[in-house]
Amino acid sequence: MSAARVSQRISAIAESATLAVDAKAKALKAAGRPVIGFGAGEPDFPTPDYIVQAAIDAASQPKYHRYSPAGGLPELKKAIAEKTLRDSGYAVDPSQVLVTNGGKQAVYNTFATLVDPGDEVIVPTPFWTTYPEAIRLAGGVPVEVFAGPEQDYLVTVEQLEAAVTDRTKILLFVSPSNPTGSVYSPEQVAEIGKWAAAKGLWVVTDEIYEHLTYDGVPFTSIATAAPELGDKVVILNGVAKTYAMTGWRVGWMIGPADVIKAATNLQSHATSNVSNIMQIAALAAVSGPLTAVDEMKVAFDRRRKAIVAGLNAIEGVECPTPKGAFYVYADVRALLGKEFPTASGTATPQTSAELASLILDEVEVAVVPGEAFGPSGYLRLSYALGDEDLATGVQRLQDFLGKAQ
Repeated sequence: MSAARVSQRISAIAESATLAVDAKAKALKAAGRPVIGFGAGEPDFPTPDYIVQAAIDAASQPKYHRYSPAGGLPELKKAIAEKTLRDSGYAVDPSQVLVTNGGKQAVYNTFATLVDPGDEVIVPTPFWTTYPEAIRLAGGVPVEVFAGPEQDYLVTVEQLEAAVTDRTKILLFVSPSNPTGSVYSPEQVAEIGKWAAAKGLWVVTDEIYEHLTYDGVPFTSIATAAPELGDKVVILNGVAKTYAMTGWRVGWMIGPADVIKAATNLQSHATSNVSNIMQIAALAAVSGPLTAVDEMKVAFDRRRKAIVAGLNAIEGVECPTPKGAFYVYADVRALLGKEFPTASGTATPQTSAELASLILDEVEVAVVPGEAFGPSGYLRLSYALGDEDLATGVQRLQDFLGKAQ
């Protein structure tokens, strides 16, 4: 019997559904098709000029042509510590910072460093597609706790309590949320943090959307809202969303010194240092003003209101108004099992994955189905694309989904 060519561990990983949808949409666009992509969470704005210039300047300096410390340039780690105090009210030493190749590497490093085989990680659901895969790669078991639209996709302490076993080690906490855009109130954050501390759990908190909240809703870091957690908290963050730097690939993790030292050791063998040029660009970003994100938020807020109104105008679609990030999470369960006219006859999608595929094929609009983030029956749409594309895409959805029988 011949051995499998690919290991079981890697074969078990699901492809990133969001990137798969984005790739298919871009391939169709490249072939000349007028596809509107609501798939990827990527601001349509260019990276601010002063950040780009910092990278250009760094590229001409020979000292940045060499290896640098695997954990990050000291000046960037210091700036990240200062930025964390400014934005989260959480004081850390630069030695508690690890600079990573994008936020995803911070996610992977964290679970690889904290999780032993069989450890359970509570994952509030809907979740970002990468979390459970990173947990499984580390040998952990993601335990999904689902919160539906009737509770604004926000889990409660009672739900978390019901999910705890003697194997639970970590609570994953994400606010503002990808994929739902939901934001926990300061009181909810404190309550959940205190609960996790009382249970002796670690909390891994992803704060990548910290600067993207609307309607006067504050961002609350669980690290400061629940000081009872002590040193059993790891913060994940990066420059991608705040500064329109998705392609620059700079993220970081912040945690207790022993965990960061271990994660740095892992990274030293996996990738070594993040590109020095990118690190200098990130230094300019985190050290500079927040005017770029403030300007983007004006556009995001406008698009948020437009997409929510447009989707809720479709019979069978229910879309709560998100308070953060740049996604809406539409409930389309009422459309499943309905008959839709197609170019070749009719189709009756039974799942949101089938519905998303039908939408792309029939009206060339790319959306991500709920299966990527948890249960079927939902669609995630990013409103980080341009106003004109958004309006065109929503109109196509209204025209097509409105024909359901």
